[in-house]
Amino acid sequence: MAGNTLMGTYEHTMDAKGRMAFPTKLRERLGVSFIVTIGLDGCLYVYSNEDWDIFTEKLQTLTGAKAKAAKMLIINACTVEPDKQGRILVPQNLRDYAGLDHDITVLGVINRAEIWDSAKFKAFSSEITNDMLSEALEDIAF
Repeated sequence: MAGNTLMGTYEHTMDAKGRMAFPTKLRERLGVSFIVTIGLDGCLYVYSNEDWDIFTEKLQTLTGAKAKAAKMLIINACTVEPDKQGRILVPQNLRDYAGLDHDITVLGVINRAEIWDSAKFKAFSSEITNDMLSEALEDIAF
């Protein structure tokens, strides 16, 4: 499983055109093109095409208000393909949503990557305490 797990924290910058280097280790797992969409907590989610297909199949099972909300992930999704330098172009609407400007943090989070504004990620992660981590892990036999 570790060979397929996305993990790690990577610091990058975004240029004025919305291009950013995407970490090689994560690109190797995600493939030659991948999906970027809005995420929770003001970040962007990044899925391989295979994982996106699995995710959208699950979304199709939702009904009512949950289905309506989940559509936001679909209508904001786009396919990106890294250039020869490993850079991706993040569309303006997604940059606006996540507040991406210059300093970017990219995370590997099991089956997806997340793209954060670095200051926003630092504030978000500083709210996680050891007690919260301990509680989250107590049901996992490790």
